[in-house]
Amino acid sequence: MEDWALIRRLVADGVPRRQVARQLGIGRATVDRALASDRPPKYERKAARTAFTPFEARVRAILSEHPEMPATVIAERVDWTGSITWFRDNVRLLRPDYRRPDPADRLVWEPGDAAQCDLWFPPKRIPLENGSTALLPVLVMVAAHSRFITGRMLPTRRTEDLLLGSWELIQELGRVPRRLIWDNESGIGRGGRLAAGVASFVGALAVKLVQLRPNDPESKGVVERRNGFFETSFMPGRTFASPADFNAQFGDWLQRANQRPVRTIKARPVDLIEADRAKMLPLPPVPLLLGWRERVRLGRDYYVRLAASDYSVDPIAIGRMVDVSADLDRVRVRLDGRMVGDHARAWARGTTVTDPAHVQTAAVLRHQARQPREAAGDELMRDLADYDRAFGLIDGEVA
Repeated sequence: MEDWALIRRLVADGVPRRQVARQLGIGRATVDRALASDRPPKYERKAARTAFTPFEARVRAILSEHPEMPATVIAERVDWTGSITWFRDNVRLLRPDYRRPDPADRLVWEPGDAAQCDLWFPPKRIPLENGSTALLPVLVMVAAHSRFITGRMLPTRRTEDLLLGSWELIQELGRVPRRLIWDNESGIGRGGRLAAGVASFVGALAVKLVQLRPNDPESKGVVERRNGFFETSFMPGRTFASPADFNAQFGDWLQRANQRPVRTIKARPVDLIEADRAKMLPLPPVPLLLGWRERVRLGRDYYVRLAASDYSVDPIAIGRMVDVSADLDRVRVRLDGRMVGDHARAWARGTTVTDPAHVQTAAVLRHQARQPREAAGDELMRDLADYDRAFGLIDGEVA
């Protein structure tokens, strides 16, 4: 390539071609080819026939109709028997010719417009109250304009807990974003249909819930990048004694994280959050009625079940209808408005939570139930002669 450029410069300076060839030690034909070409010479290896070559036409035919078909399926359709890795490499080179481009636009987030929501699963099992461990979801909400992050670990990814967690994070923001952006999380809704209770939640907040179509991570890339940020900057070197310990450490770390400059916006979230809040909606004037709510008849074992765990209830309510309610921290049971059960919520599935006072009450009631009933008084006994007269018998003979 250097000779090509030098030849063209010397000839342009008026040096005869014969002299250029003699000076550079090359042939006249080489000088002529360099002057006739508008680009430097490039070595191109002649395409060699490979084991994939006989299959290429059939592979292209399949890709033209099904550009996303997995390479393993294509290999089966064309009866490939060689190395699957080699086959995948060749299909990977052909696929862009048939895949439709799917551009991602640059999004602009106005103050107060949106908060992106997602579930992040920390790659570390959290110890629970019964000695077991579990991978638990963390609800993350990021104000899209300021990049201000809020988050909380939840017991489950059920709708009730997602709405409770969302309300806590919105209260932490102090205002309500005009849009909540979710992907197709089953606890929120899928296919354009909202899960039970979600419509009333967004209606009470007067916000719009946006459900993204599948395979569209770019539309909530702000929160997706924060999830990766947590795994590289928050998780390394940390241990957790319980979900409460995780939330305490996570909350403290988020305070510092929100003070770090964000490269894409060249500002700190704490410096922009007030502008974000100013354009958001106010919190509703009355508290929202959220959480787990159920009305059941209390059985003889005086326990109620919530989220795969059992909680004891005062046995005096056996056989009667009781109201069960729960939030992220407590489970409460009421009988006609009176509290008959109040427990810390269990995060471990299959846990039995018992109040010792309920066991003592059950023992007293069980003892009373097993005592024989008192015999009825003599005034309730009937004279046998009344039966003789009823059947027409007098002194043992038919009248």
